[in-house]
Amino acid sequence: MDAVWLRRLLGALLMLAASTVAWAHKPSDSYLVVDATAGPTLQLRWDIALRDLDYALELDANHDGRITWAEVRARQDVIDAYALQRLSLSVDGKACRLHPVQHRADSHSDGAYLVSDFQSDCPSDGRTLVVAYRLFFDLDPLHRGLLRLRSPQGTRTAVLGPETLQRSFTLAQPSMRAQVAEYFVHGVWHIWQGIDHILFLLSLLLPSVLLRREGAWVAAPRLRGCLADILRVVTAFTVAHSITLSLAALGLVMLPSRLVESTIAASVVLAALNNVWPVVGEGRWVVAFVFGLIHGFGFASVLADLGLPRDALVGALVGFNLGVEAGQLAIVLAFIPLAWPWRGSRIYRTGVLGAGSLLVAVLAGIWLVERAGNLRILPFTV
Repeated sequence: MDAVWLRRLLGALLMLAASTVAWAHKPSDSYLVVDATAGPTLQLRWDIALRDLDYALELDANHDGRITWAEVRARQDVIDAYALQRLSLSVDGKACRLHPVQHRADSHSDGAYLVSDFQSDCPSDGRTLVVAYRLFFDLDPLHRGLLRLRSPQGTRTAVLGPETLQRSFTLAQPSMRAQVAEYFVHGVWHIWQGIDHILFLLSLLLPSVLLRREGAWVAAPRLRGCLADILRVVTAFTVAHSITLSLAALGLVMLPSRLVESTIAASVVLAALNNVWPVVGEGRWVVAFVFGLIHGFGFASVLADLGLPRDALVGALVGFNLGVEAGQLAIVLAFIPLAWPWRGSRIYRTGVLGAGSLLVAVLAGIWLVERAGNLRILPFTV
């Protein structure tokens, strides 16, 4: 029976690996900035990833794997029409007409983007703004539109997805509670989509329900000791990434994106291999702290892409960090009741800890090569 379950478990792990390849680095997002401060009418800046536009519209005309600015310009009218069919703004019940003003290329932490500026005919001093967003949802249900609204009263953000196709805003000063709540959602969403962060944490947690005795893993006898080990690992990771997230968000310490993302991938490799060939035992919390510092810079890059409002800095930073911790806590709370009953079985020790860790190490190793060399090995890896 154990052999049958082991085969099923390995099959499930392979399916999980295949389904999460596209999440290896960063999920698909576009960035919208609606500005009610730059003039009498609303203005819009919209950053859309070129890889997403290519997937939807086949911009790469010569199929050489590279999208040139000439290829983008040749399809600019098509791109504008495609995008504007999937976005609508209205102020006080009146639909806004959007007119393209200029286009340019820019880079985010995950690659090249087309930046489009639009002018609207809606007044910037209206009372209620409604944004409806449907870009790419028919192609990628995990895609999200990350909206930032600037008004004379403050800056607000929102996540637009298949479950929230439309958002309404009053053009007034948001409360501190509202700012924290908005960025809390961002934080939860990011940790749940950040498969590299999740795999790093899980790689450190998997041995928590086991003990190393005479070169072999054996079931831990007491839940209390396991919970203490989990608490040390999670606390160390939380403290570390909170420190660097805050430093980076405040602009005090900055590291190159490629270095950060490559080191995050390396941390997953090392944490997973340590489960197969243990070097660090009870001191895994030290590993969690050291590499957690780097993961914090990764979280900060996401926060920067969201457009951290300087006039709402405290609320945004606190809310995002709390969201990350809440998402992380949910993963830990799901792990404990699943791992504890199976800790003494061959399925857990050989399949989950052994084969599962090797699979994670292989995937993370590919991510490391891709990120360090700016390469694409897996066809759908971001």
